[in-house]
Amino acid sequence: MAFLPRALRSAFALPLLLATALPAQQVAAPAPAAPAPSLAIDRSAWLYKGSDITPDPDWRFGTLPNGLRYAVRKNGVPPGQVAIRVRIDAGSLMERDSERGFAHLIEHLSFRGSEHVPDGEAKRVWQRMGVTFGADSNASTSFTQTVYKLDLPMANETSLAESMKILSGMMTGPGLTQAALDAERPVVIAEGREQPRPQVRLGDLTRATFFAGQPLAERSPIGTTEALAAATSASVTAFHNRWYRPERAVVVVSGDMDPAVFEREIVRAFGDWKGVGPAEKAPDFGTPTPQKTNTAALVESSLPPVVSLAYLRPWTVGDDTVIFNQKRMIDMVAIRIVNRRLESRARAGGSFITASADLEDVSRSANGTFVSILPLADDWQAALKDVRAAIADAVATPPSQAEIDRELTEIRANMQASVASARVEAGAKKADDLVEAVDIKETTTTAATSLAIFQGAVDKRMFTPAAVQSSAKAVFSGVAVRAVVNTRTPGENVPAQLQAALDAEVKGGTAANARLSKVSFDQLPRLGQPGKIVARTVAVPDPKMEQIDFANGVRLLLFENPSEASRVYVRVRFGRGLQALPSDRATPAFAGNLALMASGVGKLGQEELDRLTGGRRIGFDFKIDDDAFVMGGTTSAEDLTDQLRLLAAKLQSPGWDPKPVARARAVLLTSYAALGSSPDGVLTRDLDRLIHDGDPRWGTPTRAEIEQLDAAAFKAFWSPLLASGPIEVQVFGDVKSQAAIDAVAATFGALKPRKDAAPLSPTARFPAHVAQAVTRTHTGADTQAAAVIAWPTGGGSDTIGEGRKMEVLAAIFRDRLLDKLRSEAGVSYTPNVAASWPTGMPAGGRIMAIGMVPPDKTAFFYELARGIAADLVARPVEPDELRRALVPVVQLVARLSTGNQFWLAQTEGGTQDPKRLAAIQTIATDLTSITPQEVQQLAGKYLQPSREWSLAVVPEKQAR
Repeated sequence: MAFLPRALRSAFALPLLLATALPAQQVAAPAPAAPAPSLAIDRSAWLYKGSDITPDPDWRFGTLPNGLRYAVRKNGVPPGQVAIRVRIDAGSLMERDSERGFAHLIEHLSFRGSEHVPDGEAKRVWQRMGVTFGADSNASTSFTQTVYKLDLPMANETSLAESMKILSGMMTGPGLTQAALDAERPVVIAEGREQPRPQVRLGDLTRATFFAGQPLAERSPIGTTEALAAATSASVTAFHNRWYRPERAVVVVSGDMDPAVFEREIVRAFGDWKGVGPAEKAPDFGTPTPQKTNTAALVESSLPPVVSLAYLRPWTVGDDTVIFNQKRMIDMVAIRIVNRRLESRARAGGSFITASADLEDVSRSANGTFVSILPLADDWQAALKDVRAAIADAVATPPSQAEIDRELTEIRANMQASVASARVEAGAKKADDLVEAVDIKETTTTAATSLAIFQGAVDKRMFTPAAVQSSAKAVFSGVAVRAVVNTRTPGENVPAQLQAALDAEVKGGTAANARLSKVSFDQLPRLGQPGKIVARTVAVPDPKMEQIDFANGVRLLLFENPSEASRVYVRVRFGRGLQALPSDRATPAFAGNLALMASGVGKLGQEELDRLTGGRRIGFDFKIDDDAFVMGGTTSAEDLTDQLRLLAAKLQSPGWDPKPVARARAVLLTSYAALGSSPDGVLTRDLDRLIHDGDPRWGTPTRAEIEQLDAAAFKAFWSPLLASGPIEVQVFGDVKSQAAIDAVAATFGALKPRKDAAPLSPTARFPAHVAQAVTRTHTGADTQAAAVIAWPTGGGSDTIGEGRKMEVLAAIFRDRLLDKLRSEAGVSYTPNVAASWPTGMPAGGRIMAIGMVPPDKTAFFYELARGIAADLVARPVEPDELRRALVPVVQLVARLSTGNQFWLAQTEGGTQDPKRLAAIQTIATDLTSITPQEVQQLAGKYLQPSREWSLAVVPEKQAR
């Protein structure tokens, strides 16, 4: 069941209302669609060929005479949306040496223009339908496939038919002219240029080492600049004709419409598609084979000293059967046990910060077990030895039945949760899952069937210690064992050292595979008596939300909303958040999200809390908002009381285990250098602090601040913050109101009254105008730079409506910048403009444009951005431009509002500030009432040259 309050239902009618207000030529309906041809369709369930898994009955399958396959289903989540996926069985592994990057290039060119839409118009057509470019219309190219994605948020038969027509034209007749190629080639090259080079070098080396002798070793989807520069209309067309053929295509549609309509439009759009020229035989992707060299090393000072280990086996195609999946579940349990043991060692302060193993089929090229290790400091040899010892123990010694049962309990709980929420799973996810199943040559089925397959394996006693040990032996072996290490400083013959470490004998015998001690909620610190209610009111009439005030000062905001079946969201806001922190000096606040919850509750540490919540739907999250500290978790009605009890106990009786603090320090220090190795990393590290005029409450701490972190300072800082300030509890979801009230009364209502905590730093600053951009440098590629320009706006709950309208102004700005900087100039792949309006502070909002550009184009970026800003100030936008910006914003709000997380965000802090709750009633009108003149007024108010601030991140070498 999808939920939409009356206050937002009008949003669905907005596109129609806007259309009637536009000049006729701007909203002319598409030409009447030709009738769907009458074709002999094979309606057998092609996905399940050779499988004994029960098909998902909601999927309807078909194969057209030309070989195109399709799958369609009805799904009403979110209401009105239709998700369309067109998959082409062609990726970078299909490219010849001279074509490296062509699969990805064609993806770009197809969206740029095609048979039924002029160059650059597809984006605009879909924007008028409410589609957000990049989020709702996008594509991806991998090693084995290219997938075109379209989510129509307000679909009807007309928009569906038009979209299918456009998509079919993108497949059969993309704009592969030399002019289009010359225009889009710089954009594709820019996409590759903007990737962080150290990470790319490590990824390329890892792939080349792990898959030596196979095409996968050197076939990155981004391609090579040399091949892309040499591409011609003829060569790209030749690649397209070989691989873009109906027999290599799958169309998937899942949405809020009759599946028969989906079938009709697929037939109409794709039924007459014929391949051009002879079909190409799929290339041989090879198989892992023994190599003379199985190790490699990279010296990259900006990256952590990571070790990657691979146990490789041939990839084979088999029938996706019940027994196949049950055996794979045994492998999964074996991997989970190893990972849990590794995590326990890391928590205890071993030789590595993190380590984990994963089982994966890689691009139809190999089946492998991949182990990732992040050593403590630079001693990768010790970390690798200890991880191999844990693996050796799993291979040599059967796990205890208690360990196995623990994993089975958690797997079962997760699968049961999936069953409970299956009816509200988004149609887009169902479409993506089916596409992924096609790519890996497997099936997809219902959550209930998956659970039945799992339970069948349990009932047959397939998860015995001997069976799990046998799986461990299988997954941690292969025809080749390969490894890659990054060392931050040069060493002598590191690959040989790495090979010697792999060859060295290790012994297990250290795993904690004895009987696990039980932990119960009775071991949590006791709370007081259930709290008394002093007031109960309707805080929001539509959708109906209640506020319940307890005698101890705790306030509950309750929203009984079953739109997400069997899911309950809990947020506990306490204290003053960033307002409680000093604005003139650094604090250990930055480590809170890594170490505060991990430090434990009472006498229970992380290990005990894991066992306490195992198999339960209980979360234990933390973050810092502008005006509150926030704990929370996603739970169920059955687990709600214990979820709340755990969070309340954390406030009343926090644990202070020093090990999570030491681990947080190690994580931050190990990853710190990477933040300076690319423009994007520098922005992540510095932008938030710079845009707040150097306020240390924002941004990444300095290395010196991280080095000073210790457990004593951490406890001294956080103890008073946990013990003071108001408490607001939000409980939103599929739970009966009285049950939720009783649960809060027994937990947070039972806490002692808390002393108030006045805000220490109640507002935020914006930096002063600069005539020349502030400069920061990075140590990465000398072809990379970033440019930022921003203007201060506002904040607070008094003017929330204006903040919402700023989203529309930002969308218009973003669309213009994208067209100018990407589509026309081709100098940036990911320019963006975003608006922020903090409701928890009276100031601190901004509208900000960011572009990753070549270093010699930063001035060009500023010129473009300032020109767009000046034009928005000087004249009203055209009605069609407003519509193309506004309709996607409104439709995004309408979709998000069908879930609880949207309402959590809209109402947080509302029991302390009722203006936030009152503003819910104006969400739709704040957006839909905006006019071109109002957009101009907002631009004139905020986009003033005298208030702008700018930043350039340039290569270190060029800044000298």
